[in-house]
Amino acid sequence: MTTATTSTLESLNPATGESIGSVPITRVEDIDAVVSRGRDAQAAWGAMSLAERIDMIRPAADAIKARSNEIGSLMTCEMGKPIAEGEGEVGYAAAGLPGLLDSIASALETEHLDDGSTETDLYYDPFGVCGVITPWNFPFLMPQQTVLPALAAGNSVVMKPSEETPLVGQAFADVYNEFLPEGVLQIIHGDEEQGKALVKSDVNLIAFVGSRAAGQNILQSAGGDLKRVILELGGKDPMIVLNDANLDSAADFAAMNSFRNCGQVCVSTERIYVEEGIANEFEQALLERVKDLKVGDGNDSATRIGPMVSRQQKDMVLAQLKTAKEQGATVAYGDAPMDGNYVTPTVLTGLDHSMNIMRDETFGPIACVMRVQDDNEAVRLANDTPYGLGAVVFGSNSDRTKGVARRLTAGMVGINQGCGGAKGAPWVGAQQSGYGFHGGVHGHRQFTQVRIVSTPKD
Repeated sequence: MTTATTSTLESLNPATGESIGSVPITRVEDIDAVVSRGRDAQAAWGAMSLAERIDMIRPAADAIKARSNEIGSLMTCEMGKPIAEGEGEVGYAAAGLPGLLDSIASALETEHLDDGSTETDLYYDPFGVCGVITPWNFPFLMPQQTVLPALAAGNSVVMKPSEETPLVGQAFADVYNEFLPEGVLQIIHGDEEQGKALVKSDVNLIAFVGSRAAGQNILQSAGGDLKRVILELGGKDPMIVLNDANLDSAADFAAMNSFRNCGQVCVSTERIYVEEGIANEFEQALLERVKDLKVGDGNDSATRIGPMVSRQQKDMVLAQLKTAKEQGATVAYGDAPMDGNYVTPTVLTGLDHSMNIMRDETFGPIACVMRVQDDNEAVRLANDTPYGLGAVVFGSNSDRTKGVARRLTAGMVGINQGCGGAKGAPWVGAQQSGYGFHGGVHGHRQFTQVRIVSTPKD
């Protein structure tokens, strides 16, 4: 979490409240000049070949790997996730960078078309300057997933990390800037005021990962100039447990995906629909697993659930929990008061779709279990949402599970696993969880302007 003065953002450890560092706040009136410097730098950067740009970025993988413990520890201190997850996030970013660059190189190569009468070259060109606004819950990996395709495509980037994790954001920019020409990747710091100024500035493309409300504001602001926009927004992800599911596997996944990173994940499982005949057994299996989750400081190796990123985030989650109980939800486990920024992992039952907690994104450690009669009711309720990021289905009959999966309105659906796809699959949200997408061949191309040059054949 952070506190702000007129000139600095001071980052505080959410587990202890102690200061761990600060960064200077970028003055709003200076943002246009930052973007202008990025445009100047982009001319030479965009003139390089795709291979030259990727070769310049590639050595960053070893540099990130060498600093993975340092940056991972910083992440734990700044936003609270357990140390193994913080170091794991940075290590995953380092290990995945070579493959990411190879994927981008393959996606953006010039294509040649020939129909017998006309030859066409299809180019994936840079837009110019890309404004990237990144979240606090995965403060190293999410910048990599959005900044790298923009850079490799030949855009320059002005990045604004979340005000909750400015130190990790700065570490990200610093490590990449060891290998990039000056001005190609710049970082600004601040809150929504700086973010709004960046969106209104002379950028050509905006890539944002964050809340649906913020995404709506960005889209409205960018629309006047018809700026290109890529938005990955919030979710209210459902999990459907069919009556032939492996209940141990289903309960393992539900406990992990509802509570990892203290529930502060865009694809956290927030709604669990279980067929009536197996509901008692599933609920008992889930409660047994949740009781074993140790809550504490992320720097303690035994901790499974760290603090929420800030007091404000905790208060929002507790307010939702209070309303749910007032509306008739039953607390099957949890809801025990905790000091500081900690929230007890909580399981709710006795739910229905008249309750706010079944409709509004929680982004905290609360799992909601609702009983359903059959596949049709499960699908209907899972789709009863404006969101559509991820979803999962657990069951043993492959035809049945795939049939249920294909009826869900989410952009990504996992069967007996999380919603993430195979290598090369995009990260895509449907409905109000996404506007454009990133990752994979099709996602990488969204950071480019497609142009065709055609000539007649003799």
